[in-house]
Amino acid sequence: MDRRDFLKGGLALGAGALAAGSALPAFARAAMQRGFRLKYAPHLGMFEPLAGSDPIDQLQFMADQGFTAFEDNDMAARPVELQEAMARTMRDLGLTMGAFVATRAFGDTTFVSSDGGSAEKVLADVRQATEVAERVGAAWCTVALGGCHRELEQAHQAGSAAELLKRCAGICEPSGLVMVLEPLSFEGRLGTVMSGVSHAYTLCRAVGSPSCRALFDIHHQQVTEGNIIASIDRAWDEIAYFRIGDGPGRNEPTTGEINYRNVFRHIHARGYAGLLGMDHGSSRPGADGARAVLDAYVTCDSF
Repeated sequence: MDRRDFLKGGLALGAGALAAGSALPAFARAAMQRGFRLKYAPHLGMFEPLAGSDPIDQLQFMADQGFTAFEDNDMAARPVELQEAMARTMRDLGLTMGAFVATRAFGDTTFVSSDGGSAEKVLADVRQATEVAERVGAAWCTVALGGCHRELEQAHQAGSAAELLKRCAGICEPSGLVMVLEPLSFEGRLGTVMSGVSHAYTLCRAVGSPSCRALFDIHHQQVTEGNIIASIDRAWDEIAYFRIGDGPGRNEPTTGEINYRNVFRHIHARGYAGLLGMDHGSSRPGADGARAVLDAYVTCDSF
């Protein structure tokens, strides 16, 4: 079904449907009644079964549902023409562009190696990220530090990572772009340099730049440490970005063990005005899965 036909037949049921006693689905009620309290940021593909495959239509659909932000890990790899078209659409719709991946080295020792070529690759990635950020209006880019070096002490590795991050921050600072450091859980990635938000906090303090902050991925932190709300409070001064995913399964809130309504309430009460990237899948396939994601956010945002 074409997105416009869907909206006409679904979200635009309006007062006539309500007067007839018809029960609107939760995602339609959310769009009609109010916006969200926090800036949840969906990604491309999340609502494709309802919005269609065209990225522009997907952005429109997100805005129609009350979302005010958008996240795209792969933005830097997209054609420039598409980046520009998406940027225009986001400006027209009032969507804030979230984080995109600047550089990541999941299985490599890029940030803790003495290999000068590895460092130059990271610096080139960050330079490109500043260009992409200017083009699409992004304030944040994600940096994943990758793996540990088996023959170096942890303190030495942390020092090497901090030095390279200082060089990266020097590239970002003139434009105001903020790198957000993403700690990764051990699921499928044993031996990561940053396995918890405390590691990211320490590195950010060592770098000492407004362009180097922490990304608190709630799913990864649940796997690694748990104690989500207390961990948020301890690292609060360095957190610039959140990501969402329930566990086990890394699907939408309400499908796992994390009490997302309480977590969102706490983040909101602390006055957080930034973005929360919806970095997860859906627990069901197709249109039912897309609706389940929307339902979950309506439920968890009702605090």
